[in-house]
Amino acid sequence: MRFQLLLAGAAACAALALSPASAQTPPMTPDIAKDFKWPTASYDYEKRVEMVPMRDGVKLYTVMIIPKGAKDAPILLTRTPYNAKKTAQRALSPHAAATGAQVDEPFLADGYIRVYQDVRGKHGSEGDYVLTRPLRGPLNNTAVDHSTDAYDTIDWLVKNLKQSNGRVGITGSSYPGFTSAMALINPHPALKAAVPQSPMIDGWMGDDWFQNGAFRQINFDWFTSQMTEKGEGDDIPRQAFDDYDNFLRAGSAGDYAKAAGLDQIPSWRKVSEHPAYDAFWQGQALDKILATQPLKVPTLWVGALWDQEDIYGAIHAYEAVEPKDAGNDMNFLALGPWRHSGVNYEQRQLGPNLKLPGDTATEFRLTVMKPFLDSHLKTNAPKADIPPVFIFDSGSMKWNRLQKYPQACETGCAATLKPLYLTPGLGLSFDKAVNGAAFEEYVSDPAKPVPYVRRPVRWDDADQWRFWLTSDQRHVDGRPDVLTFVTEPLKAPLKISGEPVVNLYASTSGTDSDWVVKLIDVYPDVVPSDAPMGGYELGVAMEIFRGRYRESFEKPSPIPAGKVQRYRYELPPTNHVFQPGHRIMVQVQSSWFPLYDRNPQTFVPNIFFAKPSDYRKATQRIYLTGDTASSIELPVVPAN
Repeated sequence: MRFQLLLAGAAACAALALSPASAQTPPMTPDIAKDFKWPTASYDYEKRVEMVPMRDGVKLYTVMIIPKGAKDAPILLTRTPYNAKKTAQRALSPHAAATGAQVDEPFLADGYIRVYQDVRGKHGSEGDYVLTRPLRGPLNNTAVDHSTDAYDTIDWLVKNLKQSNGRVGITGSSYPGFTSAMALINPHPALKAAVPQSPMIDGWMGDDWFQNGAFRQINFDWFTSQMTEKGEGDDIPRQAFDDYDNFLRAGSAGDYAKAAGLDQIPSWRKVSEHPAYDAFWQGQALDKILATQPLKVPTLWVGALWDQEDIYGAIHAYEAVEPKDAGNDMNFLALGPWRHSGVNYEQRQLGPNLKLPGDTATEFRLTVMKPFLDSHLKTNAPKADIPPVFIFDSGSMKWNRLQKYPQACETGCAATLKPLYLTPGLGLSFDKAVNGAAFEEYVSDPAKPVPYVRRPVRWDDADQWRFWLTSDQRHVDGRPDVLTFVTEPLKAPLKISGEPVVNLYASTSGTDSDWVVKLIDVYPDVVPSDAPMGGYELGVAMEIFRGRYRESFEKPSPIPAGKVQRYRYELPPTNHVFQPGHRIMVQVQSSWFPLYDRNPQTFVPNIFFAKPSDYRKATQRIYLTGDTASSIELPVVPAN
């Protein structure tokens, strides 16, 4: 009986194994799916990936998010070196508004076709990557640049996306802001609007690499993260926790770069071979190029008042194009209370202490940026109620709608600049000092440079970098190598709206020097409703100037030791009310480390390669009276 049962069971098993309906996956089948695809029947969009051909045969990786059922839809394009595939998938979601970047939520929810593209040579795109590839001409002997790539991309999109209405806008922040600006040069007829955000416009004068000749060495990690491989590379390995120590121990910026292996990266070699504002930099200055172009595309230039990376580009591009805007309806400017690219995210405060009146970035996107693009990209859209200038007042914490910016300037504005003089006794006054000490002095020691943030300088702390421009400047107030000039508490509000101008008379015992000038709003000693802001020293506009360029940015020259020289340069744009009870402060120093490379204070042909023996102490004198009275020329306007 037992034998018969066993035979029956075996027969049943054999029959089961032979039955196609009940076949099982063999236990040793490899478990990685060969070509897994998410079911997308429930998705409210289609994601399409194409290799879009350019005129030279190179194909660029392009991702399109197309709402299902889209008809007569506008197209919004971003061209980026930061991975189009990743940018187009903020979240793995069946909803278009969730899968695109945060800035794109309202556009994807409203039926826009959103397009992201890798620039040539990066990530999924073919071709050679050249950092901020110059326009065809003396610096580019090829047939292509970002202007032609934008043109060819737009041409392909309007011909191949049948769901579109044939109208294209372009936007992006930082490097994608640069590519957005490049699209304005010989633009495709279908390009109907542009919103370049914090664009890289002039890498020597004030965006990313230099500020008035001083090199921003804190950006060294960008070289390795972007240009050690086609995709995303790594930051530079650190010897110590504090970057102040890391850079100081390395020596010159060139020594640091060499130790980190940057000599292998052509873009670093190009930068270090061109320390002055020569044809290499002048030929790439987009504000100067745009000034020569016809104004064909309505453009909203978006900048940030506390942009720690590209504070120069938006305002100078806007100002370069503004004379062509006869009807004051083609060239727009927005300056918001944000860090670099902060407009694309939620922005309720800047750093741990400076609070904003709500989410100013989302408010801007919904009430200004989207209506602007809608009016130019949607079919038969009404005109948007967008002022020519939409700018945040960082003292009153509210938005202003203006017809022009700046409101006060040296010439050609409704108001002129008003000098605020540095006076004997470390005061500030709108009246020039006649009597008193002729100068204040300090010793600048390259071995003990002034830190730009409270130490430790954290290479691993993204927020310390993002929000350093709003950090409390008390961290250096009182150092013997920082001069601090301050007013009495104000009895009435004082508003500035424009770019303050430094008019510094100074001497040095060395033959080269940097001059850092900070315009600061000092809060009252007690702020009852916000205790951490008591006595806070908030930077309103701060900038550095390399003294060797006082006569020519293109041809540096030694500073005559011990002789008074004039240094005149702009601070970043402002729109700020110094409130009653607050004080105005000006700080002057000669290093800002390790944000900028140290000046050896001895004239050498190329500071990148200064030797240890070139770094010497220098006595710095700031002159205060008579014809050599130093001042900050403020763009003062009525406070109401």
